[in-house]
Amino acid sequence: MGAHHDHGHGHGHHHHGHSHAPADFGRAFLIGTLLNLGFVVVEGAAGFWTNSVALLADAGHNLSDVLGLLIAWGGAELAKRPASARFTYGLGASTILAALANALVLLLAVGAILLEAVQRLGDPRPVDGWPVVWVALAGIAVNLGTALLFARGRHGDVNIRGAYLHMAADAAVSAGVVIAGLVILWTGATWIDPLVSLIVVAVILIGTWGLLSESLLLALQAVPPGVDAGAVEAMLRGLPGVERVHDLHIWPMSTTKTALTAHLVMPAGHPGDPFLSETAERLEHDFGIGHATIQIERDAECGLAHAH
Repeated sequence: MGAHHDHGHGHGHHHHGHSHAPADFGRAFLIGTLLNLGFVVVEGAAGFWTNSVALLADAGHNLSDVLGLLIAWGGAELAKRPASARFTYGLGASTILAALANALVLLLAVGAILLEAVQRLGDPRPVDGWPVVWVALAGIAVNLGTALLFARGRHGDVNIRGAYLHMAADAAVSAGVVIAGLVILWTGATWIDPLVSLIVVAVILIGTWGLLSESLLLALQAVPPGVDAGAVEAMLRGLPGVERVHDLHIWPMSTTKTALTAHLVMPAGHPGDPFLSETAERLEHDFGIGHATIQIERDAECGLAHAH
């Protein structure tokens, strides 16, 4: 005997930010994309004008950010679509794919900077320092401003964290370019420029690794990082009348929503609908699991046969 209880709707007042995280980032994505596109044009032009490969490389990198923002935005927008006959859970999982794609785009950008820096170390070129410094300062402002648009969503949603990390990493890149420009102006040592970009690459790699591993785990339907599967099982086993719990599955439906299915062996028989709705409420409240499906079984043997 089975019962499905989706307690996502009546729960809006509790975890409002938790269950609807992507809903209000549309404006942040729009502003961020426009700001960055404008900056790419300015920085590219300045790179040609000053003969600075660093600026040209950074403009290419910032173009990858626009791509990263568009990917994250697409994921968040798709996740808002209602469930359909074909996509019965909706398209929430697109936020997981977006976070994964964003990590990969970041790694590609890192590869491009790395290649450029290594070539420049072997063959330093004269750079016009002051324009580089001013344009890179503008880059810090643009990237930090965009990162702040996503700062409040970065803890609850790995897709928003991807957008945030992407922009914060870029602010670090621009800061590196500013420092390099100033040191070149003072010392004339052009090898400083590629050296700084190597340090920046290391910083970005450390940040991206976390994003890549978390989004990869979500894509493989691992239990989401904020949920303790052992504690969930202990809670279900401790419910009155429950003898055993088997076939417990917990998986992410999106970067913010979690689903669960479980079979409860209850020899005394089905405890009634209030038991199911209370259990679903506890799962939502204690563990943030909003989509729970619970099957009640009377016979432990039947459950064992099913489990094997």
